[in-house]
This record gives sequence, C-alpha cells and structure tokens, in this order.
Amino acid sequence: MNLQIIFRKIWLRRTYLALGKAQINLALLSFFRKFAAVYVFYRRKKRIMKKRIVIKVGSNVLTRADGKLDVTRMSALVDQIAWLRAHGYEIILVSSGAMASGRGELKVTHDLDSVEQRQLYSAVGQGKLIGLYYDLFREFNIHIGQVLTMKENFQPGEQYENQRACMTVMLENDVLPIVNENDTVSVTELMFTDNDELSGLIAQMMEADTLVLLSNIDGIYTGHPDDPSSEIIRSVAPGKDLSQYIKAEKSAFGRGGMHSKYTTASKVQSQGIRVIIANGERENILIDLIEHKDYTPHTEFIPCN
Repeated sequence: MNLQIIFRKIWLRRTYLALGKAQINLALLSFFRKFAAVYVFYRRKKRIMKKRIVIKVGSNVLTRADGKLDVTRMSALVDQIAWLRAHGYEIILVSSGAMASGRGELKVTHDLDSVEQRQLYSAVGQGKLIGLYYDLFREFNIHIGQVLTMKENFQPGEQYENQRACMTVMLENDVLPIVNENDTVSVTELMFTDNDELSGLIAQMMEADTLVLLSNIDGIYTGHPDDPSSEIIRSVAPGKDLSQYIKAEKSAFGRGGMHSKYTTASKVQSQGIRVIIANGERENILIDLIEHKDYTPHTEFIPCN
C-alpha cells in the first residue's frame, strides 16, 4: 500500500470523526434548546396560573390618630392577603409603618431633626414591624421575607439583577416578600419620593399584573372627597390627564399623597401594568376588589397594550 492511499485513509477517518463530533454537538445543542424552551414555557405557565399583585399599604392606613401603629388594621390586612394567596394570587407587599412602630416604642427627651427622627424611629420600628407581620402571617402558615432596599438598587446593573433574583426565588419558594425602604442608611438626596414610587418600581421590576395602592381615600375624585358633589373617577385611560383634580399635599404620617399616587400610577400604567387606588381602611377592600369590583369604590388605571 503506497503512502498516498495511507494518507487518504487517515484523512477520511479524521473527517468521519470530525463529522461525528459535529453531529453530537448539534444534537446536544438541539437538546438544550428544547430543554430551555420547555423551562421557559413552564415558568410562563406558572406565572399565568398565578397572577402577581404588588400591594402598597401606606402610613395613613397603618397608623392611628396618635401616629402609632394600628395593629388591628394590620391584622385585617394580613387576613385579606392570606385569602388572596389561597385563591391563587402571588403577593408582594410594600409596607410603610416602620417609623410609626418606632415612634410607639421610644420616648425621646430631646429635639431631633427630620433625618435623625427617620433614622432612629425606622431603626427601632422596622424590627418590630417585621416581627408583627411574622406573628400575624404565621397564623396562616405563610413564610415572609424582609427586603430593605434603596433607590440606587434600581439602576441597571448587578444590584438590580441581584435584587430581582432574590425576590424571584422568594416567590418560587412560596415566601411572601415584604419590602420597605432602608431609611436608616438612605441618603436624603437619593431617597424614594415615598413608598408609592418604591412600589411602582417593584411592580415593574417583578413584572406584576396589578399594583394596588392603598390609602385612606377611596380613589381620585373630581373635587374634594368630602364635597357631596364630587364623584370618584372609576377608570383612567392611558394618557388621560387628571392633574386638575390632584392637590400636591402629603399624608399625615408619610411622605406621599394623592399627587404621588397619581404620578406613580401613570408611570406604571404606561408599562402595561394595571394600577388600582383604593381605601385600605375599608373592611375587606382587597377581597372586594376581586369579588365585588363593580360595587367597590376605587380608581383604576387601565394598562397600555
């Protein structure tokens, strides 16, 4: 056998081996693509079956007239969230109340500026607040997880992705995230406007179906809520301007107000997420928004397609 034939056989053998490896690689690639498609389909199916709602409860809902925490209302809120979860809804709770909780614990004997008050009361109150939520949700065998965040965590990058991954794994393991701003370390210039803004960012980050903003008012009115001639605005189409009905006033114990809720609702609405403003002081408001929506006072921002 001459050298030309030998080299030809060696070349053919190597060619067959190379083709074999290529076919194996193609088969593996095809397998992983199918696996990824099935996994994505499963995750999407799971999300379709479980509608995700972000609920923001404000300071005026959670505090009494003296500025201290209203435990009775917190308990009623927890009862409703437990009902929602039992009916297949996935819940993320954005809760104010840390400062009110801290204010009820401490008797400060000297004057504090606004930053010192926020840091002191929040540092003391957040632990008490989350502990109370823990005790209340434990009655329903619901596990909770605390998420304290800052505005810089919502800039595109590693912190944003890390935060989203953390909350995603919570939800996948049936843990209820309870979110609040980390007031003890937040720099004043970089703070959220209020928890309305925070809840809107959470709703967008976690691709929620609905954002519910609970206040001590039924919704947005055409005039002052106490005026008998005022009517509640039930539905707000994308791009509709309601600024003429909004006053730039803050809530008694928080940093927000109806102007803040309107601003947040408009932004979140534009991202394809439904937003509802309702009265958290109404008995069973969350359940009624599901079961008796047509008869329950609220303002709904219809999402963009």
